Amino acid sequence: MPDLLDYRTPDFEAALAALPPTPATGLATDAHYWDAVRGLWRHSDALINLENGFWGAMTEPVKAMFQHWTDRVNHETTLLIRPHLMPLYQGLRERLAAAMGCAVEEIELTRNATEALLALISGYNRVAPGDTVLYSDLDYPCGKDAMEWLRERRGVTPVRITMPEPATREAVLDAYAKALRDHPRTKLVLLSHVCFATGLVLPVAEISAMAKDMGADVIVDAAHSWGQLDFDVPDLNAPFAALNLHKWIGAPLGCGAIYIRRGHVASIDPYFGDRTWPADDIRARVHTGSPNFAAWFTLPSALDVHGAIGAKAKEARLRALRDAWAKPARELPGVQIMTPDDPSMTAGITAFRLKGHTTKAACDAIVAALRERFGVFTVTRPGPDAGEVVRVTPALFSRMSDAKRLYEGIETLSRESK
Repeated sequence: MPDLLDYRTPDFEAALAALPPTPATGLATDAHYWDAVRGLWRHSDALINLENGFWGAMTEPVKAMFQHWTDRVNHETTLLIRPHLMPLYQGLRERLAAAMGCAVEEIELTRNATEALLALISGYNRVAPGDTVLYSDLDYPCGKDAMEWLRERRGVTPVRITMPEPATREAVLDAYAKALRDHPRTKLVLLSHVCFATGLVLPVAEISAMAKDMGADVIVDAAHSWGQLDFDVPDLNAPFAALNLHKWIGAPLGCGAIYIRRGHVASIDPYFGDRTWPADDIRARVHTGSPNFAAWFTLPSALDVHGAIGAKAKEARLRALRDAWAKPARELPGVQIMTPDDPSMTAGITAFRLKGHTTKAACDAIVAALRERFGVFTVTRPGPDAGEVVRVTPALFSRMSDAKRLYEGIETLSRESK
């Protein structure tokens, strides 16, 4: 049987072929190249959309492949799925594992990172009553809730730490080192690679090594990092990770993944006693039921586009879009930028506050002003113990002029808030 996942429409092939070569110099700012990349999307210009962290829009070529698979799944229904699901499914796992830089037996498809994250936290069994589990104020809300719930499920003591503001690499590492020293019975640490609210990039490999030395495992919430940053999943130096594929990889909504490093599957209980797969198989650790088959079958096309642009180029461009507004805004009176300018601690996402504007209502008012007066769409995000923030998330189709317009809005609001 031919590999059904190898199917590409002529328009898909032509769109990738039309991309100019990746620039050898000026990678992040080459206008000709990024205008060509921008042309892969059909997007609304009603507002400047700088809230692309919810999910990532598909490119037009990927959208066409999604339509192809939607039509085929709904036309052939079980005539396609019953005979071919297992080879298609295995092919998806193989392609995803190759892109992630890990072995196929270390990953499983999920519908989103949240599903993967909750399966890992709820299933982690290397704790006993009286042990400690550790998380921070910047972790995703459902992850924080699940870590607290382990008190009921496992009899452990959850400990919440507050990320330093302003954050620096040294301050973050010191915060985790102190927490691990203060709580020597810590057995599990939740880390957000790119924090959903502020965009702070944690040095997860170093923290994971620190935790391992203290006898603790790490679960990494990589929902916002893979595809926004250039790395292979094993580089996280952690045994467990949850990932989204419909954010920065550009797959359709309903695509995620769970990672369990070889040799660590037994640390996660089978999902609600799953017996579909062998007890030592990662696929027994999460049970999705029937997914959106068309979305999953579109994943190879999304990975093709991701690979054609390149993770290195995506990281550079998104960080440049961030720097274009965040660096000058940091100098404005009363403006707090929630990530440092250290490139190892930043990606495309960054958040800000105006002095004294820490409530949801206050941040919502800033979001409304940016939208109504300056035509820029942002979003309020909760999380930091010091107060809520306004999150800014560019996309690859964002322009440097978009970042400039945002800066103009922040500068005006800063001046008016004195």
